[in-house]
Amino acid sequence: FVFRRRSAFFWSVSPHFLFNETALTEIYTLSLHDALPIFAAYFDALPFYCLMVNFFLSYLSIDLEDVRLALKGHGTQILGITLIKLVLLPVLLYFLFYFLAPQYALSALLLTGVSAGVVSPMISNMVRGNSSLVLVVVVVTSLLAPFSLPALVKFIAAKDLAISFPAMLKMLATVIFIPILLVELIRYLMPKLVGPVLKVRYPVSLAMFGVINLGVFHRYASFFRQDPLVIVMAIIVVFILASVFCAVGILFFRKSSLENQLAGAVMMGNINNVLVIVFASQFFGPVEPLVAAMYMIPFFVLVIPLRYYHHRKTKKPDRQGEGRQTIS
Repeated sequence: FVFRRRSAFFWSVSPHFLFNETALTEIYTLSLHDALPIFAAYFDALPFYCLMVNFFLSYLSIDLEDVRLALKGHGTQILGITLIKLVLLPVLLYFLFYFLAPQYALSALLLTGVSAGVVSPMISNMVRGNSSLVLVVVVVTSLLAPFSLPALVKFIAAKDLAISFPAMLKMLATVIFIPILLVELIRYLMPKLVGPVLKVRYPVSLAMFGVINLGVFHRYASFFRQDPLVIVMAIIVVFILASVFCAVGILFFRKSSLENQLAGAVMMGNINNVLVIVFASQFFGPVEPLVAAMYMIPFFVLVIPLRYYHHRKTKKPDRQGEGRQTIS
């Protein structure tokens, strides 16, 4: 009986995970940059623009009116979780890694302080979280991250390095705000164009993601060959970070509903790691872009424990009720 119930649970999750082409795209492109370095070099200047295309396609499915409505009922919670995500937790994890694993301290700061991923509402739907709450946090953190993340890097992690704060701010603001403005212009001037564009959104996004990986990682091929252990360490680091992110999200909403707890885990754990890949490749590297790319693994794996968390929480009252009936 237990085996059948657990089997049913995992089969309900596995289609979303096993057939996710995004993870496959990352594997193929990370292989190509090593096998075809000359070919991959042609993509060197494209990641920045491909990222803007991806953001444009993602923001096209977000209706700001839905954000406004969701913001009304959760203002205090959104303010609190945003402060934790963009300021408090990045600083805490940076110094924790600085003392325990200094090579990955900057990666921890970047991945913790980046905005929530634009596909987080979809992930929230998969785990039965409060997707409207996730949507608001995606928009709020996306608007604030271009200012907060460069400030964290400049004044916490790289205060002794010659890294330009205006350059970081300009890069992030351009890649985030221009797609948002284009989306709003299209919605206002050419609303009939939204539907056809959304129909090709998924394959175009995959293609853009592949080009981003080729354009970023071909330049680090020799480094990865000389020190392959750094890839293993990157995977360990991202799973530690993902676990911390989800735990913080659940604990923040611990007195709220189960749907809000799952939403907290998603908005904290499903981050905009692709933005970190491109951002880190322009100002740092090679460890920081690699760790950001490896985060794609827990990005989708998190669906499984979160679905299981929902499964356990919803079944627990039923078991308690069955126990009371047996005693009576």
